[in-house]
Amino acid sequence: MRLRWLLVCALGLAPLSPAQSPRRPNVLFIACDDLNNALGCYGHPLVKSPNVDRLAERGVRFDRAYCQYPLCNPSRSSFMSGRRPDTTKIYENATNFRKNLPDVLTMPQLFQRAGYFTARVGKIFHYGVPNQIGTSGMDDPPSWNRFFNPRGRDKDDEGRVINLTPDRQIGGALSFFVGQGTDEEETDGRGATEAIRLLEELKDRPFFLAVGFYRPHVPATAPKKYFDMYPLDRIRLAKEPAHISSMPEAALTVRPPHYGVPEDKVREMIQAYYASITFMDTQVGRVLDALERLKLADNTLVVLFGDHASLLGEHGQWQKMSLFEESARVPLIIAGPGVRARGRSSPRTVELLDMYPTLADLCGIESAGAEGQSLRPLLEDPKRAWTRPAITQVQRRAGGQPFMGRSVRTERWRYTEWDEGRQGAELYDHDADPHEYRNLAADPKHAKTVETMKRLLARPNS
Repeated sequence: MRLRWLLVCALGLAPLSPAQSPRRPNVLFIACDDLNNALGCYGHPLVKSPNVDRLAERGVRFDRAYCQYPLCNPSRSSFMSGRRPDTTKIYENATNFRKNLPDVLTMPQLFQRAGYFTARVGKIFHYGVPNQIGTSGMDDPPSWNRFFNPRGRDKDDEGRVINLTPDRQIGGALSFFVGQGTDEEETDGRGATEAIRLLEELKDRPFFLAVGFYRPHVPATAPKKYFDMYPLDRIRLAKEPAHISSMPEAALTVRPPHYGVPEDKVREMIQAYYASITFMDTQVGRVLDALERLKLADNTLVVLFGDHASLLGEHGQWQKMSLFEESARVPLIIAGPGVRARGRSSPRTVELLDMYPTLADLCGIESAGAEGQSLRPLLEDPKRAWTRPAITQVQRRAGGQPFMGRSVRTERWRYTEWDEGRQGAELYDHDADPHEYRNLAADPKHAKTVETMKRLLARPNS
């Protein structure tokens, strides 16, 4: 310390006091429930998402980001703890991760220990939508210094829900309705308002603020003006070749395709999903505007992502619990200090699991025990060499017995095994078949590729 003082004096500099020392970056952590890649910055030709798009313009957009489990509780337990589902042992929505990992240090707890004020608005850890809106559900109290559970008009107006699949509960159905109130009256609108209030309160201290938006999770709802942005005559289902017979039975959860709902009604569901995205995007914009108004943007890491994606009729399937690309691939955008490659995209395969070590790394915090990989190198050079694949898994049952499906994704290939191959396998060449229509797993010409992918599947952290 004496040598440092003498050096400072020799250079004619005043030493920094603790109050003057550079502050670690804040974190604004934005989770969007059931959000797929139907966003303008991901090339969607119809969906309007100007606020997510402008975040991408000042950050890195990951074009091959994947969830670890396409269901809310397993996915959130994984990325919030930094552990894979096979470590958390959470494979459904009913079990709290603390039952299996009572002492695990969650991401916000890690930041708490580093001196951050941690706050939650809305859904970050799991709770059921829409039944548990307005409650803490399966939240993790030790993770937060403060929390807020928004409840809006959409919850009060649930009697207006249109359920196209009435044998299913509305939280897992093709369900939607047109909201009659203002943005600010909706649950996500109230969440955005509280997030802004917290930014104003916390602007002078390091914070980790997690904001969980509920849309576009079903029942998909938004004020009418957002539905009007998507005329039904502009919405079409993809015309797919006959390919279902080449897939293992376990790959398909929706039978008959589209639950037997006629195409005109299916288009209404897609319209509602798109409207919900644009409504959610508007609330994201309100929060980002506040960040800039408060002059916090330059020292705040902003992460925006979907906890898992949602099929919109591809392969005749809907929503989650699938290992197809449209269920496993999610949007992921990181912007802020330490992100040098602003406005660029990365083609490398990354995982939601990587958010834990990445944010810790960018904030100078040790993240020992996390099973992901810091994405800092890709935030500096999005196309640098990167050999880690992405792993997604989901559990099925046969004869009352559970078995696992596991899928590994590289930049070119997706390979999936059901029950370690005993109940089928899939191999798709994304260079030639980006929609996964041709299953090549049994093709002798691709036997070497299958063996390579098997090895990657067996070593998820290599």
